[in-house]
Amino acid sequence: MTISLDHYLIVAALLFIIGTIGIFLNRRNVIVILMSIELMLLAVNVNFIAFSQYLGDLVGQVFALFVLTIAAAEAAVGLAILLVFFRNRGDIDVDDMAVMKG
Repeated sequence: MTISLDHYLIVAALLFIIGTIGIFLNRRNVIVILMSIELMLLAVNVNFIAFSQYLGDLVGQVFALFVLTIAAAEAAVGLAILLVFFRNRGDIDVDDMAVMKG
């Protein structure tokens, strides 16, 4: 049995759906929301790499590297903001994020 493009697209769609459900069902925990966004970016990377392999072009793999770099920066900045927010407020609650308006 060979793994075709359809298999990769199904896995990527499932990952994206799980990430979307994670964002909509969990509105209280910011860390879970960030992890769900990372899962959605992983699904996009799977699509990029699958189509890159299918078409025989390296452009999709280069885009996947860019997406990984942006995801790492997003995680670092997001966790730094959460750390500062936790030091100031004592808890991390999505409803209290409106306090950060400046």
